[in-house]
Amino acid sequence: MKFDRPATTNPIDQLKIVGQPVRRIDGEQKVTGKATYAYEWNDPDMRYAYGYPVGSSIAKGRIISMDIDAAEKAPGVITVVTSLAVGKREKGQYNTASLFGGNEIQHYHQAIAVVVAETFEQARAAAALVKVKYAEKPGKFSLRDERDAATKPKDTDDTPPDSAFGDFDGAFRAAPVTLEEEYTTPDQSHSMMEPHASVAAWEGDELTVWTSSQMIDWWRTDLATTLGIDKEKIHLKSPFIGGGFGGKLFLRVDAVLAALAAKASDRTVKVALPRPFMANNTTHRPATIQRIRIGAERDGEITAIAHESWSGDQPGGGPEPAVMQTRLLYAGANRMTAMRLATLDLPEGNAMRAPGEAPGLMALEIAIDEMAEKLDMDPVAFRIRNDTQVDPENPDRRFTHRNLIGCLELGAERFGWSDREQPGNRREGNWLVGMGVAAAFRNNLLLPSAARVRLDRQGIVTVETDMTDIGTGSYTIIAQTAAEMLGLPIDKVVVKLGDSRFPVSAGSGGQFGANCSTSAVYAACVKLRQAVASALGFNSDAAVFENGEVRSGNRVVSLADAAGADGLAAEDKIEWGDLAKTHQQSTFGAHYVEVGVDIATGETRVRRMLAVCAAGRILNPVTARSQVIGAMTMGVGGALSEELAVDTRRGLFRNHDLAGYEVPVHADIPHQDVIFLDEVDPYSSPMKAKGVGELGLCGVSAAIANAIYNATGVRVRHYPLTLDKLIAGLPDVA
Repeated sequence: MKFDRPATTNPIDQLKIVGQPVRRIDGEQKVTGKATYAYEWNDPDMRYAYGYPVGSSIAKGRIISMDIDAAEKAPGVITVVTSLAVGKREKGQYNTASLFGGNEIQHYHQAIAVVVAETFEQARAAAALVKVKYAEKPGKFSLRDERDAATKPKDTDDTPPDSAFGDFDGAFRAAPVTLEEEYTTPDQSHSMMEPHASVAAWEGDELTVWTSSQMIDWWRTDLATTLGIDKEKIHLKSPFIGGGFGGKLFLRVDAVLAALAAKASDRTVKVALPRPFMANNTTHRPATIQRIRIGAERDGEITAIAHESWSGDQPGGGPEPAVMQTRLLYAGANRMTAMRLATLDLPEGNAMRAPGEAPGLMALEIAIDEMAEKLDMDPVAFRIRNDTQVDPENPDRRFTHRNLIGCLELGAERFGWSDREQPGNRREGNWLVGMGVAAAFRNNLLLPSAARVRLDRQGIVTVETDMTDIGTGSYTIIAQTAAEMLGLPIDKVVVKLGDSRFPVSAGSGGQFGANCSTSAVYAACVKLRQAVASALGFNSDAAVFENGEVRSGNRVVSLADAAGADGLAAEDKIEWGDLAKTHQQSTFGAHYVEVGVDIATGETRVRRMLAVCAAGRILNPVTARSQVIGAMTMGVGGALSEELAVDTRRGLFRNHDLAGYEVPVHADIPHQDVIFLDEVDPYSSPMKAKGVGELGLCGVSAAIANAIYNATGVRVRHYPLTLDKLIAGLPDVA
């Protein structure tokens, strides 16, 4: 199905099941432990062995030699596979660096060997016996030190490094009120609960891998390239994923090590990356330095806005696109954005939940508040004053649907924004109390996606697609879509996900998974409806599907009977026309936060939070709300505690476990509310939906920073907003 014109009325608009608060259909499996995650696959007919990775103890250089004799002779050891024996491998299409093979070291904890043994404990003990000699080279580990050497990254269609419109320099010089400040965000870790883990088994020259992957086809493609085998020889399975946040978008070394170890040992091999590897071997959100300049008239109209960002990555990597939202969020006749990329020898920087907008809004939305204060304007009013219904850099290109003002106004009303006081004026005992606001923005991305639907003689519909569920509710919204399209109760729909033998979907990432994968199911169901109608001799355009039956005129036939003895099946793929090129598709929101700051210690506690989201049709308000409150919680961590501490001497992240990398817990988040505006966007898809999971994060940290300023009068521009950055500016305890 080619989606190249705005959607009109279709069966989804009935909203009998889609849009309703349906409980997760996979929930019982997960809470009872019946959902099988990657490392848990157990087949009584398979002989399992366990692989434990060996990581480089230097950040840059090459391996001179590797002594594995002691490891090979250790109890229970079956084999040791080394990067030297494997040799240099071709990197995949979706990876920025080679995952395993050869003697060159690009970052700390790069995998250089895997020890395979009868038990996990034996493999881990033997891995400690591997001795390696290196020729170490000096590395570059500090973004600030390398800032001046940063260069313009390569131009791409979706993220050009620079943009300009009008005359920023002239307008900024002429503006009666100006702001120029620098903000920084730190390196951050995905820290999902389930580690990167894979189980691999060979049968002849065919490989089966049970793994934890957000993007089945991307992984399969790159694994085939890395191993040098035909992609069709690989069967990848990932039906349940214990969190990803972008860290499992791309093939990681656990799958490569498991496959190579299984081949070498002639066993089924399990490999789970230890926690330190998750920070230092996989990917992370890279640190940024951001410079923002804003010029405005005294009435609050922005006349000039510029946003520059510096970030770092491995050679061949890309920038953190922290300026992207500034190109679209606020009006302004004269504008400039720029990204610069420094070469660093730290582990790979790559996508982490809302790459670009999340760290970009951490800076921009503080700057907007600071500018509002300079203008003596309410921060909400200043944002509303500079709303736009067109792309500010391409005024002929309108937003398909934009209601940022509605989000801000409703949020202000519900949160009690009118009670907000001047900075430092509200005190409750030892607590200074303040409110903060920030706009939320995230683009609506579209990827092709396919699905297959089968109708059997019992009237059961089975949906098959390689779409994944990383805890976001994919199983449920896909079932809702098929049920709505075919007029069935949801318990008559079976959903099968995460298998490379199913049609290739958009996958889970970039806030595109829900909209794109359900659109694929919609397209497949349209074909199945046509097949049913054809089998019954009905006019497919006039046929009505409801209550497990199909009706045309005076004839009514159950879907079970319509399926016949052999059943019916249909498959289709949603492909996107030029609507996303001719019209700007984005999601919007507003975050409101109240904090308390201890006047003596500077400790910050979040007291309450509200998110108002405008993201097209909400397919399931229960699962969508869960995504948003999870994102809000993540934003608290991003604001107050999360920071990978870089050892600039040795080139590693030192706090590389769940004990040292501090994230919020339930007790840190006492009260959260989420409001979804009632809207649809027919330009987005047949579902008229958009993504929402990353929108819930974008802007949260800045709202907290602004609330802290309102509470204390202390402005902090460098994350995380720890008490040491506040305490010197707090008033004397009285």
